[in-house]
Amino acid sequence: MTSSAGGSELFSSYEQDFTILTESIKSKIEQHIPNQKGEERKATIRAVEREIDEANEILGQMEMEILNIPTPSRTRLQAKLRLYKSEAEKLKRDLNSDREQLLGGFNSDNNDEGLTDYDASTMDQRQRLLSGTERLGQSSRRLEDSHRLALETEGIGINILSTLKGQRETMVRARDTLAEADSHIDKASKTLKGMARRMATNKLITAAIILILIVLIVLIIWSKLF
Repeated sequence: MTSSAGGSELFSSYEQDFTILTESIKSKIEQHIPNQKGEERKATIRAVEREIDEANEILGQMEMEILNIPTPSRTRLQAKLRLYKSEAEKLKRDLNSDREQLLGGFNSDNNDEGLTDYDASTMDQRQRLLSGTERLGQSSRRLEDSHRLALETEGIGINILSTLKGQRETMVRARDTLAEADSHIDKASKTLKGMARRMATNKLITAAIILILIVLIVLIIWSKLF
C-alpha cells in the first residue's frame, strides 16, 4: 500500500506511532524521572524501558516495510530510518544514565542488593529484546539482499530470453534461406539433366547423320567403280 507521494502509508503510520512513543519517552526522562524517587521512579523507568522496546519493534517493522517500496522512495526512507534509530539510541543512553543515578542513590541505602537484582533482571530482559531486534534487522537486510539479487537475476533472465529470441529469428531466416536455396538447386539440377539428355540426343543424331553420309559415299564410289 503506497501513497501518492511515492512513500508508504503504512510506513507513515509507523512514523506517527514512533513519534508519539519518543515524545512520551522524552517527557518521562526529562520531566518525570528527575522529580521522582523510590518505587515511583523505578516504575517510571520500567515504563520507559517498555516504550523503548516498543519503539525498537516499530523500527524493525519500518525496516521491513521499506523492502516493499520502490527504489527511488526507498533511499529517502532509509535515511529517515537511520535518524530514527539514532534518536532511539540516544533515548536509551539517557535512560541508562538515569538508571545509573538511581542505582547510585540506592547503593547508599541498605536495599542495594534488591536494586541490583532488579537491575540485573531488567538488563537481561532488555538484552534479549535487543538481540531479537538485531536478529530481525539482520533478517531484513538478508531479505533485502535476496530481493535485490532476485531483481538482478530477473533482469539477466530477460536479457537471455531476448538474446535467444533474436537467435531463433536468425535461425528461422537461415532455414528459410536454405529452403529457398534447395528449391533453386533442384530447379538447376532438373535443367542440367534436361540439357544432358538433349546433348546425348544430339550426339546420336549427329552420329547417325555421319554414318548415313559414309554409307552414301561408299555407295557412290561403288557405283562408279562397277
